[in-house]
Amino acid sequence: MHLVERLAELVGFYSSYTGTLGEQVFAKDQARQALLSAMGYQLDEQSLIESIQYLENAQWHTMLPTSHIVKLEEAQHFIKISIPVSLNVTTNQVNIDYKIITEFSEIITECISVDTLDLIDECEINNTRYCQYQLPLPILNAGYHQLEITHSTNTESCPLIYAPKTCYSPKDANKKKVWGFTAQLYSLKSINNWGIGDFGDLHTLVERSAEHGAATIGINPLHPLYQNNPSHISPYSPSSRCFLNPLYIDVTAAIAQFSACEKVINLMSSESFQQKLLQTKMCKHVNYVDVAALKFEALALLYEDFCDKCTSLYSKQHQAFTQFKQEQGKNLLKFATFDALYEHFRSMNEHAYGWNDWPLAYQQEQSPEVTQFKSQYKNRIDYFCFIQWLAHCQLANVKQVAHDNKMKIGLYLDLAVGCDGSGVDVWSDQHLYVAGASIGAPPDAMNALGQNWGLTPMNPVVLKAKGYLPLVNALRNNMQYAGALRIDHILGLMRQYWVAPNMAADEGMYISFPFDEILRIIALESQRNKCIVIGEDLGNVPDGFSEIMHSAGLLSFKVMFFERWESGLFKRPELYPEQSVVTIATHDTPTLTGWWQGRDLQWREQLNLYPSIEAGEHERNNRASERTKLIDALNDMQVIDMTKAPMQNPATMSTELSVAVQKYLAAAPSHIQLIPLEDAIECEEQVNIPGTIDEHPNWLQKLSISLENLFEKNSVKAIVNAMKLARPNS
Repeated sequence: MHLVERLAELVGFYSSYTGTLGEQVFAKDQARQALLSAMGYQLDEQSLIESIQYLENAQWHTMLPTSHIVKLEEAQHFIKISIPVSLNVTTNQVNIDYKIITEFSEIITECISVDTLDLIDECEINNTRYCQYQLPLPILNAGYHQLEITHSTNTESCPLIYAPKTCYSPKDANKKKVWGFTAQLYSLKSINNWGIGDFGDLHTLVERSAEHGAATIGINPLHPLYQNNPSHISPYSPSSRCFLNPLYIDVTAAIAQFSACEKVINLMSSESFQQKLLQTKMCKHVNYVDVAALKFEALALLYEDFCDKCTSLYSKQHQAFTQFKQEQGKNLLKFATFDALYEHFRSMNEHAYGWNDWPLAYQQEQSPEVTQFKSQYKNRIDYFCFIQWLAHCQLANVKQVAHDNKMKIGLYLDLAVGCDGSGVDVWSDQHLYVAGASIGAPPDAMNALGQNWGLTPMNPVVLKAKGYLPLVNALRNNMQYAGALRIDHILGLMRQYWVAPNMAADEGMYISFPFDEILRIIALESQRNKCIVIGEDLGNVPDGFSEIMHSAGLLSFKVMFFERWESGLFKRPELYPEQSVVTIATHDTPTLTGWWQGRDLQWREQLNLYPSIEAGEHERNNRASERTKLIDALNDMQVIDMTKAPMQNPATMSTELSVAVQKYLAAAPSHIQLIPLEDAIECEEQVNIPGTIDEHPNWLQKLSISLENLFEKNSVKAIVNAMKLARPNS
């Protein structure tokens, strides 16, 4: 085997994969070399040999693994250790001292003679014999502990994580089948918002939906983007996955004494402000740039007022803010420092779109220059902490509203698959991320050309060495608000598709991640937060993946348009798994109306998203028969009144079809049914077309109806009534 291929294999890259049509796709040497280089490997012959030897012998040369997951359900626990023994020394002369510091600061120590341990393997390397033993571990509570062992003069340590096998179950929350709406938060229209849906709107949507029997409200990722680059709008391309997007703050409800802030009241009362506000509210699409200008001008004045009156009017709130900063600790400080730096350098150069555009001295989070910046701009950094606190308080309040209104699940949040390489997570932990590589997806039914999402991937080896802490932080920071968390593209936690620089999206390679251990981490956080976990398992899914998810207690994600036999016939709803979420569409697929009327086909043809002219013609010609198959499936389940069925030629949408599809899905044993608001109000345009940026109004579209009138619309009323019968909230 070629040295580069051997190194790639040891690192975890797949030499090939099976495509969605069953074809074998082989990795290209150019991609293999580019991605290994991005991971920091030197590719000259001597360096390759040294790297290969290091990886092959790593399990022997270190006493402990980089981290260790203990399976909580097992009666006895062990960890494999490696001890170097001189060839002329017997093992019965050797002792091992170990110390465990638990998450709860308890210290456990013991001294063990090696000759009492079970020898499981041995190897000779450079005249040294290495012996691997099973070291017994005590029974501990679930949590994140630290193990330290000492042999002779050598001491090593590693994270020791006791984790359960399965996630928090929907049956623990509620034994009955439930339903809810999904919404793109930015798309909500209301009398009160400033041209973008906000946490105040989410409060209203939760309250109104609960009144009508909904058990959950699912929303797009709420991760922060870039305050000083508001035109960067994709919620799936965040700066961090551990904080919130302050653009969703309801400014008028930001603090209890809002009306006492004269500067803000004067600003909002001005003719200029009111004209701009009216324009943002009247725009067909969300005008992120103008909305951001209005909101952040007002929030800056609120912060000034908050600081001026922190010992009088806002004394209790100031105590809460101080406590929030203490609880968030260094992570919040890093985040706020990054946003202050981003703002600082954008003011000097409007084309500074990320930390790579900053002066070299500021590209390292621990540099003396960054430390000096923290001191010099302490107040501005505190402002960025302040708006995170406001966002946190408002979203936590929505969670409480869901609880008070007896929503069985509450908020259903969404965790993006990765982070934008220009953002704070990558800047503050560059060793973890593989700059130059990009996460994507191979060609599939949704995008025949493959996808490059532009997200910087984590190095799976480094992630494990960090005890999975970056993943823990992302899960924990989102689960604190949620009754359910959807993990976008969960397949990427088993094998992740990486695209090399300057290569096409269909020329990527898969790299393996320690999925079994990651599932344990997810289960631990799920149980602690009493949060259901849904894995978005769409796309090129390998055989057996769904069974692995099921065994770990995750719900799979079933989209009706994809649940078909090879003949194109729709699968009957009773065949859907109970341990699943079922829905008609996602943000990346056409709405029912758009699909029925062929709007998605028009876009694909217009944007040249087909691999060939013939492929486009085939899909367009096939849509008529697909419509017939859908009507036949609905009729077979007796959920549609055929006298009211929509016209198929020309294809004309009807509320009868909207309701029938939801009745069809309601018959599935799936624990959760989600109804996109876009489908409830019969929108034609889909939220996002994968593979496009500006060519389609991705992440821009507002709903055609306001929150105040949402539940008065005939299609919404009809769907709600159908859900009350099919999945009653009782």
